[in-house]
Amino acid sequence: MRHLLTRTTRRRALGALAAGLLGITGLTAPAPAAQAATPAAPTAPAAPALDDGLALTPPMGFNNWNSTHCRAEFNEEMVKGIADIFVDKGLKDAGYQYVNLDDCWARPERDANGKLVPDPVRFPNGIKAVADYVHAKGLKFGIYTSAGTKTCNSAGFPGALGHEYSDAQQFADWGVDYLKYDNCNNQGVDAKLRYTTMRDALRAASQSTGRPIVYSICEWGQNKPWEWAADVGHLWRTTGDISDNWGSMLSILKQNLPLDQYAGPGHWNDPDMLEVGNGGMTGTEYRSHFSMWSVMAAPLLIGSDLRSASEETFDILGNKEVIAVDQDPLGRQGAVVSSEGGRWVVAKEMKDGSRAVALFNETGSAQRIATTARAVGLPAADAYTLRDLWQHKSYNTAGTISATVPAHGTVLVRVSADAKWAKNPPAVELALDGGTFVEGGEPVAVTTSVTDLGRTPATRVSVSLSGPAGWTVRANSPTTAGIVPTGRALHTKWTVTAPASAPAGSYELTLKATYRSPGGIRAESVVPLTTSVVVAPPSGTSSLGDLPWLSTTNGWGPVERNTSNGESAAGDGNPLTINGVVYPEGLGVHAESTVEYYTGKACETVTAQVGVDDEEGAEGSVAFEIWADGTKAASTDVLTNAQAAQALSADVSGAQVVRLVATDGGDDITSDHGDWADARLTC
Repeated sequence: MRHLLTRTTRRRALGALAAGLLGITGLTAPAPAAQAATPAAPTAPAAPALDDGLALTPPMGFNNWNSTHCRAEFNEEMVKGIADIFVDKGLKDAGYQYVNLDDCWARPERDANGKLVPDPVRFPNGIKAVADYVHAKGLKFGIYTSAGTKTCNSAGFPGALGHEYSDAQQFADWGVDYLKYDNCNNQGVDAKLRYTTMRDALRAASQSTGRPIVYSICEWGQNKPWEWAADVGHLWRTTGDISDNWGSMLSILKQNLPLDQYAGPGHWNDPDMLEVGNGGMTGTEYRSHFSMWSVMAAPLLIGSDLRSASEETFDILGNKEVIAVDQDPLGRQGAVVSSEGGRWVVAKEMKDGSRAVALFNETGSAQRIATTARAVGLPAADAYTLRDLWQHKSYNTAGTISATVPAHGTVLVRVSADAKWAKNPPAVELALDGGTFVEGGEPVAVTTSVTDLGRTPATRVSVSLSGPAGWTVRANSPTTAGIVPTGRALHTKWTVTAPASAPAGSYELTLKATYRSPGGIRAESVVPLTTSVVVAPPSGTSSLGDLPWLSTTNGWGPVERNTSNGESAAGDGNPLTINGVVYPEGLGVHAESTVEYYTGKACETVTAQVGVDDEEGAEGSVAFEIWADGTKAASTDVLTNAQAAQALSADVSGAQVVRLVATDGGDDITSDHGDWADARLTC
């Protein structure tokens, strides 16, 4: 479902809803010969597994929807401008090929012959002229429609159900190279029938014109297309739509990761388009997004308006070493090695025998994430070459693959049993113990470590720790070492003091080490670390809707205080209402959601009435969890809108941080508006 007006209108329900309202049951797609003004379709060939040489690596390109939706700026000039930028900014050279239109390119009605008509305002020269322009740049052109009577936009543009052969022929005649086929207004017709019919129509059109068309199935994973679509399309959506926020990206990532066995050359899992550069996440989060999509061998379809993109956005999207992971011709999707406590290790086998390894931190604080060369599938060796794909630097490791990963960050490396490992300096791991939370004016003791992970020693090692202007950072033990052998570490004690006037919030400390290899090669490692200036929680019982939080993530819009989640804007919620009961206080969230509070080991209990808010009607399913530091202290089963609020309480004694977590209950996050009603903290 595209979020045009409100998220209340859900894509996942459109087909069933339409069938119910119209009284349509048992509808089957019209035979191609009965389509308006369409000659009888040729007999469709048999349907073996697709072996047409298309999409042998995941498609890369652009789709306008995430940045423009159906606004007037989506037009011929914009599409041509994107093609120009692909060439001028090096994206074409990096591997991006497809410039794809999404919904709203057509007029709402077909012509008298049943043909699709491009919007004359948006595309005054027609679609073929735009396709020709894109092709002249050495790029490819894509288009959109839906496997229903209408597309997903509320304006009701014509879908292809019952017009598959006619529409496919138009697309081929226009020079289309890629079709995204959505799932709205499907009238309850069997998904396999609808998508197979368009496959056959595209094949027929390709045969008549000589133009092959990559086929993207966009049925949101409702009917598990990974189990049946390998001989139907070249890629298939595995989830609902992505939104430009951490919670949405994380939820989709978790749904797509377990499907690694279904992906391969010519048949890819598609966790939806990229949000990189749209502004709803940090640079660290966007690098994680791009890293994880690449290690999952996902299609890389840019969803930001490149005409106004920052250099940081181009740097992320244009990272050729990360793109090479996505485009590796072996075609393996990365598999999960471990995921304990939100510390993920995902490894992808590469054609040259190396492994791309993502150390992904879903949590809100820096975490040590570690694995080994053997655990990710590499053969035994004296040492390995480890290439950091964001720092663009190579190191040697004795076998440990480890890093302190910033909150919501990803370290992406490529590791190989390379006989030339010794030419690289040893990898080192930087870590900080303590200092996650500080109170203004109060000194805090912390310890840093620089650990040699390499087969060779690190020499002339020096470490520094710095904070924001006005902070005092003082070393209390040596900051240098002449040599740090393999597996050993330089430990340094520090005192960190924030100004007494420092407002509560997050601040960055920078941990940096410089060193040399035995051969004299100078190396440097830098880790940005987040610390929080906090205020001790008040004594007594307080409403969590009124207390300051450390951090929040949310699947749709911001977390709301004392109202429901509402829509995507801040402050647009409604009274917290669960099964008809209204609550004046609490938190309105949307799965996947996390709300963190500093409790400073001074609190005892958290209590709340939890449930799915009534603003979503019959939709939504949410599970609620209370965490005390790294321990799950209480949780519910999956709750739905049909259920009354459930009392949830947890003993959080001794916890420094309490986290309120709302998950999607194992399905996607559509309509998952959860309420922490009457949520209270006792200290």
